[in-house]
Amino acid sequence: MSEAADLSLVQGIAGVAASAWDARAPSDNPFVRHGYLEALELSGSAVAETGWAALPLLLGDPGRPDGIVPVYVKSHSMGEYVFDQGWARAYENAGGSYYPKLQVSVPFTPVTGPRLLAPDEATKAALIRGLEAAAAKLEVSSVHVTFCTDAEARLFEAAGWAVRLGVQYHWSDRGYGDFGGFLDALKSSKRKVLRKERRRVEESGLRIVTHRGAQITPADMDAFYPFYRATIDKRVWGNAYLHRAFFRLLAERLGDALVLGLAYDGDRCVAGAMHLIGGDTLYGRLWGALDEYKFLHFELCYYQAIDLALQWGLKRVEAGAQGEHKLQRGYAPALTYSAHLIRDPGLREPVEQFLARERRQVEQELPLLATYLPFRVDSEG
Repeated sequence: MSEAADLSLVQGIAGVAASAWDARAPSDNPFVRHGYLEALELSGSAVAETGWAALPLLLGDPGRPDGIVPVYVKSHSMGEYVFDQGWARAYENAGGSYYPKLQVSVPFTPVTGPRLLAPDEATKAALIRGLEAAAAKLEVSSVHVTFCTDAEARLFEAAGWAVRLGVQYHWSDRGYGDFGGFLDALKSSKRKVLRKERRRVEESGLRIVTHRGAQITPADMDAFYPFYRATIDKRVWGNAYLHRAFFRLLAERLGDALVLGLAYDGDRCVAGAMHLIGGDTLYGRLWGALDEYKFLHFELCYYQAIDLALQWGLKRVEAGAQGEHKLQRGYAPALTYSAHLIRDPGLREPVEQFLARERRQVEQELPLLATYLPFRVDSEG
């Protein structure tokens, strides 16, 4: 049977058995596991009605596929964190139709991870060819693979796709031992700032508790949803992509991979931060507060995350997209990757020129950003 005949597009994440999907998805990345992606679908967060029509690409027997790609048909560019709206406007101003497009990603999740769920490079190369064939068959303008691994980016680049660089800020354990050891690695002035910020939260009278896995109750997840909405509602451009049911499903499906830090003012739960654990990494995902509390965001999202990682023997904290303020708190710049297939040469050529310029700028800025890290010169941090 030909490779093309072995490729199939399936309607919905639920159209693939969880066991078959997870046999191809790495166990150390919770975001590409069937449970996480299906929770987005079953909750109504990532469905056709919201502009995310799941259409996974499978290679081989659909019951036991050799490879899987989480593909979505998109009717907009929201919830992706790699911005291509300018490309869309330019193409449409020239008379083209940018939407629909194909998006290979974890919806609403700017976390690096595998996008070609396959055991070897030959199968991954076949999946890339499958994406190209699917784009032609569906007559979409483009395919966008966001937050893929650097190794996958090289495979896409070798296949002729355009690769885009981005920057996030990640913390790594350099043998600190505990949070005190981390503080000791900082310059004196920076150490004082961190201690002051943590002290201000402590003096506010807030009580912070951490629940993980089975300790997280449905009531905890229900309490967290207004925090998520509060963060979104403060932003003029905000859009509450995630529905309440998504958080309940996560608590049911993720087990010890789910971590919730909650802040209490007396008996009232007033703020929270949600993290996921995969392999040796703590992933900061969402946070929110009902009222304004000085430095609470830094405490729940950055300092508590470092503290927990050190307690649990984790080596990395990825605290989400953007945020140069993380540099001063020990989070170092790290490259992210996306790959883009633009089918119309009239759009492809200017996009590739833009990405080449952008790449040079990112590569020049990366060492400059690193100079703003708070570590002592003699520290290994």
